[in-house]
Amino acid sequence: MSEEQTLLLRIILSIAGVVLIVAIYLFGRPRKPGQGKRVPRERGGRSAEPTLGEQLEADLARNDRPFDDAASQAELDLAEEPRGPEASAPDVGRRANESFEKIVTLYLAARAGSKLLGPDIVVAAEKAGLAYGHMGVFHRLVDNHPERGPVFSVANIMKPGSFDMANIQSLETPAIAFFLTLPAPVPALDAWEAMLPTAQRMAELLDAVVLDEQRNALGRQRIGHIREELRAYDRQREAPPLTKPGRW
Repeated sequence: MSEEQTLLLRIILSIAGVVLIVAIYLFGRPRKPGQGKRVPRERGGRSAEPTLGEQLEADLARNDRPFDDAASQAELDLAEEPRGPEASAPDVGRRANESFEKIVTLYLAARAGSKLLGPDIVVAAEKAGLAYGHMGVFHRLVDNHPERGPVFSVANIMKPGSFDMANIQSLETPAIAFFLTLPAPVPALDAWEAMLPTAQRMAELLDAVVLDEQRNALGRQRIGHIREELRAYDRQREAPPLTKPGRW
């Protein structure tokens, strides 16, 4: 091989190496938030509606309300908000102990281009067996023992988190949050088995979508994982405390 051919080969290899490095940098780095979303496909000459996630993010951005950890934040907002018209609601659903170890969250989100309306939420909550009470939100109570506190609660993800019955006719929200605060007045798994079908029933009544805590559609795999987590939680609470071995 002549010197000119050798030089040309080295130049080609050098260029190929640079291209490879650039490709790895561009396609291997983590995507920024908002990247990687599917472009709505054309259906019969019409643009498809925006995805559920995009609609929720847009609605929440307009209201300056982050969606992440909304159930926990809603609980904090409720605790800090001065009591208004909802103060006259029956004081049912108050927790006997305000401390908690874990919160399990589900979201009920309106479909793209829609909102959940206050009057519809009230009707759906009543049909699902929820009681309006403490902090102006809905609660599932223990049958015949409401004094034990809520099995789970349902709040508005928009500040202040409550459902003001004086203005319920004008209420609109992109989603509501179901939150199970542990320990509950019943075993954690039993509380979950009460919350999940309630969320699914209300989703049917409101033509809404049930999402997990990461804002993904709630699927069988995630449901199975949550059940396993709560079984482990119940077993841990039932286990006797460890004692130090005695001296011989």
